Amino acid sequence: MNKRVVTAFYLMLNILFSIVIVLLNKWLYVHTDFPNVTLSMIHFLITFVGLIICEKFDVFCIKDVAIKEMLWIAMTFCGFVVLTNLSLAYNTIGTYQVAKMLTMPCVIILQIMFYKKHCSILVKLTLIPIILGVIVNFYYDIQFNIVGTIYATMGVFVTSLYQVMLNSKQKEFDMDPMQLLYYQAPLSAILLVFVIPFLEPVEQTFAKSWSPLDLIMVVLSGVVAFFVNLTSYWIIGKTSPLTYNMVGHSKFCLLLLGGSLIFHETLAINQVIGITLTLVGIILYAQVKMKDFQIVTTEEEEKKPLHKV
Repeated sequence: MNKRVVTAFYLMLNILFSIVIVLLNKWLYVHTDFPNVTLSMIHFLITFVGLIICEKFDVFCIKDVAIKEMLWIAMTFCGFVVLTNLSLAYNTIGTYQVAKMLTMPCVIILQIMFYKKHCSILVKLTLIPIILGVIVNFYYDIQFNIVGTIYATMGVFVTSLYQVMLNSKQKEFDMDPMQLLYYQAPLSAILLVFVIPFLEPVEQTFAKSWSPLDLIMVVLSGVVAFFVNLTSYWIIGKTSPLTYNMVGHSKFCLLLLGGSLIFHETLAINQVIGITLTLVGIILYAQVKMKDFQIVTTEEEEKKPLHKV
């Protein structure tokens, strides 16, 4: 099959799965009040089963690493999934999606603070419309609530911490994201087993008579979450950083539309301005980073020794 056709197919799958997982989770929170942390644990277990199947079909190979080395990253993985799901449960889809955009400046700040990395003035300037856009959207959100804002803020910080740690561990152990996820998913599920009794009414969860539709939606949510990861890693590995970023922009816009149509979430004109500011900042950031990436690649190519024919 033509490479472009395969790439386009995976891009469409990733967009579809990414939108469906958010809408599915929002449906579960709105219509069933399914326990958030329990849902995250189910996602981790289904992801682990999916990875075992992928390994059997040689999609990736397992790389040995000490479990204790993966404990901190598994804990932050737990935190980012649970907190972003809580943000989705307490905020509108629009606000949830816009808040996630703060991850980008937060990652840059953490890298500067802990890894002494530097970024260009242009990169820093692109963060201004992103941050302003998020602030404007939150301020004018008609469904604004303190709890949702706290979860969104904590989610951004822990997600940023997870991404920085993930990048560090990949380099340290020379592992790709799927090899890391193979350890993260089951470890995170085990950690949540001990946490759930303190955060959620376990007896009520088991005692409640869930309808077949509720249970199907829970399992479907876990399966879709796994395919989001699978297609994301394929795109990152097979296409350019710019392509992956542009896919993110389309998901951003389509999710706002989905939230408006399915859950009747209205957007004030000032929220539209905030969202537009955020989206402009993201696109500018992607363009600047792509140019930096091309410059670095060109410099590396020029440094390579010429081979005599």
